[in-house]
Amino acid sequence: MPPISVILITKNAAAHIECALRSVAWADERIVVDCGSDDATVALAHPLATRVETHPWSGYGAQKNHAASLATHDWVLSLDADEAITDGLRDQIAALPLTPETAAFRMPRVTWYLGRWIRTTDWYPDRAVRLYDRRRARWDDRPVHEALLVDGPIADLPGEIEHRPYADVAEHLGRMNHYTTLAATQMQAQGRQARAWHLLVHPPAAFLRNYVARGGVRDGVPGLIVSLLGAVYVLQKYVKLWERQRQAS
Repeated sequence: MPPISVILITKNAAAHIECALRSVAWADERIVVDCGSDDATVALAHPLATRVETHPWSGYGAQKNHAASLATHDWVLSLDADEAITDGLRDQIAALPLTPETAAFRMPRVTWYLGRWIRTTDWYPDRAVRLYDRRRARWDDRPVHEALLVDGPIADLPGEIEHRPYADVAEHLGRMNHYTTLAATQMQAQGRQARAWHLLVHPPAAFLRNYVARGGVRDGVPGLIVSLLGAVYVLQKYVKLWERQRQAS
């Protein structure tokens, strides 16, 4: 196994943190940076992590950059608290030659939702760059859907990350409300505008893309729900952007 430091940023992740850390027990170093959980996250992390630190929230990208700065090794695997590395992906990482020819590796995520793994819609393969050389990569500062900025080639690994983001639909809806607020803030900062046609066209287009073009129909009722809520997400962020424009005028 090449020397790798795993980083996780957490806030009230007691339901998932043990599973996440056990899935990377093979890693040389496992760092948890918590931003003030009021549940058992920190207590559960201590026996499984090599380092646990509390750090004030500074944004998704900044928090991950701070966690990476604590790592002993230059190769870093960033994992969310509600994710787990599969055995197949672990074996692929173990066989990697971590050389200067590649600056980062991208891998698919599969999401567990309403009793099944969703391998359709925008949710799959949802390839994410998670294993990277911190000397040549850094997380950006976007308020939502932060991305890793990589200076060099990115290679693909077929092994999956398992993602369990929602306990139920109610949690999904609550998270949508939070993230669409952040998305509207980001869009406004970019100078984007919300027009009536955006509200009319973008949500149904998102539904058709997910349910028809990207195969949500094959996942039965869960695929239909994912596709419908994807359209609602798009509607929410444009409505919130429109509201902000109106308040600013």
